[in-house]
Amino acid sequence: MRRRTAEEIKHLLREAEQDLAKGLPIVGVCRKLGITTSTYWRWRTRRDPAQVDEKRRIRELEAEVQRLKLLAAELLLDKQMLQEVAKKKW
Repeated sequence: MRRRTAEEIKHLLREAEQDLAKGLPIVGVCRKLGITTSTYWRWRTRRDPAQVDEKRRIRELEAEVQRLKLLAAELLLDKQMLQEVAKKKW
């Protein structure tokens, strides 16, 4: 079993992406690189910066959606309170 450096892994992942873009199946790409498919997927999820950035962006957007939902709920409550106050005759 051979350990590969981070640079080697990045290079192999780039090479794999190029081969996949050419239409080669993932099994063929892994065979060409001399790795198993599980190794490829593990490397890709752990070391592919585009994948990591995308996941981070999704988490940030989900947090923003939650924040906006809370803000919208507070605004609706404020609106309801103001409407109730406006209905009452002073």
